[in-house]
Amino acid sequence: MDVQGKKVTVVGIGRTAVSLARLLIREGAEPFLTDAKSALELADYTIELDAMGVPYETGGHTDRAFDRAAVVVPSPGVPPALECIRRAQESGAEVISELEFSFPHCKSRILAVTGTNGKTTTTELLRHLVGACGHDVVLAGNNNTPFSTAVLNDSQPPFIVLEISSYQLELIQTFRPWIATVLNISPDHLARHGSVEAYAAAKARIFACQDETDSAAINVDDPVVRAMEKSARATLWHYSLLEKVERGLWLRGDAIYLGDLHVADTSDTLLPGRHNLQNVLAALTMLYAGGFDWDDTIAGLRTFRGVEHRIEYVMTIEDVDYFNDSKSTNIDSLRVALESFTKPVVLIAGGRGKGADYAPLRALVQKHVKHLVCIGEDTTLLETAFGDIVTHARASSMADAVAAAAESAKPGDAVLLSPACASFDMFNNFEHRGTVFKESVRRHAEGVLS
Repeated sequence: MDVQGKKVTVVGIGRTAVSLARLLIREGAEPFLTDAKSALELADYTIELDAMGVPYETGGHTDRAFDRAAVVVPSPGVPPALECIRRAQESGAEVISELEFSFPHCKSRILAVTGTNGKTTTTELLRHLVGACGHDVVLAGNNNTPFSTAVLNDSQPPFIVLEISSYQLELIQTFRPWIATVLNISPDHLARHGSVEAYAAAKARIFACQDETDSAAINVDDPVVRAMEKSARATLWHYSLLEKVERGLWLRGDAIYLGDLHVADTSDTLLPGRHNLQNVLAALTMLYAGGFDWDDTIAGLRTFRGVEHRIEYVMTIEDVDYFNDSKSTNIDSLRVALESFTKPVVLIAGGRGKGADYAPLRALVQKHVKHLVCIGEDTTLLETAFGDIVTHARASSMADAVAAAAESAKPGDAVLLSPACASFDMFNNFEHRGTVFKESVRRHAEGVLS
């Protein structure tokens, strides 16, 4: 798109919008940013805009923002149906996404991932595996690095892994990934999309511009995703935890097969849980479709520890595995974590609760948890919910919690920090909590080995 000398209005001010403004300036456009939030709320970003000399407005969308605009780019969190955007489009402005505008400037081969759950783990794994195969690669998209940032560099790597949300896919017209997958579909963002069908249709757009020279990796275990292959024009690959597939990867027992060929084992990954096996199969299928070296791919899989603070493997001490799931800030996150383990769990949980009832987790706790160490403000509530079905202890610090958990754990067990609570009673945020946990585990290990 030629934007030389044209006004481009970006609706919504944030990390992506600021990055896009830089790309627009490089391309000779005249960016203008507008946001309904107050100047105080947006101060971190407006400082950067001031330094670039980019005009903007806060506190609402005025006619000034859209006057003479040739192009309007809604930020990912801004609905394209917003009245001011609709009026601009009726006046002749083209409405596109940051993903679409950035795509023509991308010189890298794109491995793209969308879906309701598992995007972050799968894209981080893809980045790790491509790197393990000896290639330069960057990760961008629906994370800390906008796509527009990745394409700003003159020297781009041969590969880029993109995590993509349904919001980013709504307005694509030419965006075409080399290899793409939709991991799964479950109800999400319905206030924006209106129905599960519309949400799934937005996700399916990741395949829309591909042709037979590209690859689409289809999760055949998800019926909604499986139906997407009917309209896909790319070369199809499949992956499954439940059935054999001829072109792609599938699971039988603890073995991973490519058709009839045994190519890997579940023991090759440190990621716990069946949901993570699906993520692993997706990533491996994409690497195989891309022709990456398989020995290097599996070697990379064996060293991937997971996404930090999300059921992240920390280390093994005296045959006890330690996992950091500090990102678990609600009971549903704890449920997923417990379902991920087959070995007995010594659980560290608690913090500033969110008022949810712990009782629905009783059966899971009784099945998976051999001992509970409680921390933080919800200690009494956790003891009330589970005290009659599992032995438990209290800890006043993370170091004490790790020590108490280690004392209860036996060889073959797992010690899991999965708080199911916010962190603000004891820590700055969940990242701080997870970092303190890992440091406490390392200190414990030093004490054991000394």
